[in-house]
Amino acid sequence: MAEVVELLIVGGGKMGEALLGGMLAAGRNAESICVSEPISARRDELAGRYGVSTSDDVVASTGAILATKPDVIPAVAGAVTAAGTDRILSIAAGVTLTTLGSAAGSGTPIVRAMPNTPALVSQGAAAICGNDQATDADFAWASEILGSVGSVVRVSEHLMDAVTGLSGSGPAYVFLVAEAMIEAGVLMGLTRPVAAELANQTLLGAATLLAEGRSPADLRADVTSPGGTTAAGLRELERHGVRAAFAAAVEAATRRSAELGKA
Repeated sequence: MAEVVELLIVGGGKMGEALLGGMLAAGRNAESICVSEPISARRDELAGRYGVSTSDDVVASTGAILATKPDVIPAVAGAVTAAGTDRILSIAAGVTLTTLGSAAGSGTPIVRAMPNTPALVSQGAAAICGNDQATDADFAWASEILGSVGSVVRVSEHLMDAVTGLSGSGPAYVFLVAEAMIEAGVLMGLTRPVAAELANQTLLGAATLLAEGRSPADLRADVTSPGGTTAAGLRELERHGVRAAFAAAVEAATRRSAELGKA
């Protein structure tokens, strides 16, 4: 009988590697993990860098992470259960629990997750939901994996499109803000390197303050003196409808996520 690995990661791309690195940093034994990856050079790279076993095919496991492109996820879900996998964590955007369950077969506990790209630097935000077969132990298993690269919240599946619109697409909104701040600094006479350093560090510092738990409104009030420079800047942002623009962006991304999920 073939050996059963503790954890199989199907897909050795950026997100698969991010989860692999996060779990190892959190103390998981490299010998308990196998990465299934079709590209030979990538298998060698991951094995050399992390000391994990690799395979060009799926193998039996007590749990599998599906980290491939969404269009092949159904085939992969079917393959891992056929190989002998007890439970599944899918991080593929837009692939529903119904689709996963149909491919994997009835009775397989499945947790669906929507992580985001800051997981690549262990600062991700992920939401999870599960099918009827998923128990608290399955959710704890998925939360431990995703928690190694950031924070995890549990939601109902009908809210996953909203999660995609907010945190899945959200890093791009922040990057756009950074671009705009840098360009504004250059317009005001700063060199581009100086403007970039100031804008990027400002965003990092502001995010760090938010992570301490105080509300954004309170933190904003701390910076805003009556009649001061920040008040003048905020007045212009409100005049140009920045709040409404962000709301519209999240709404549009949520709507598009729902459309792609039905495709």
